[in-house]
Amino acid sequence: MKNVLIAYYSRTGNTEKMAEYIAEGVRFSANGAEIKKISDIKSEKDLEGFDGFAFGCPTYHRDMTANMKTFLFLAQKAELKGKVGGAFGAFTHSGDAPKYIFDTMEHVFKMDMTQLGSFLLEEQNVGSSEGMRACQDYGKALGEKLQ
Repeated sequence: MKNVLIAYYSRTGNTEKMAEYIAEGVRFSANGAEIKKISDIKSEKDLEGFDGFAFGCPTYHRDMTANMKTFLFLAQKAELKGKVGGAFGAFTHSGDAPKYIFDTMEHVFKMDMTQLGSFLLEEQNVGSSEGMRACQDYGKALGEKLQ
């Protein structure tokens, strides 16, 4: 069994809910998943021991949040090259943040990113059964990529 870290920031609880559903999907693939707020990750050592990563944050003013940018600089020190990755987030109007996170993971960190691309979900759909299944499917795809 491999382990995936799902690290996120959430302003309203929607991205947190997405992280929980994505973790369920990873577990459906017979892998382990740990969920952490990015504020609880203090150094690159906190990223050791994981085979895959999903980073998430909402889109705020057509961008990722400032604390996610700071977190990505910390994550860069962890040498994640070749690790499986994905990015996700909730949005109300533009949904740009997951794409920026995904691109950083793929092009800067040189991670092995899911073919599904970045995953974004409109806030109003996060709590729906379709939203839950979409998140679980994204997590399952991450977990299956580990095998």
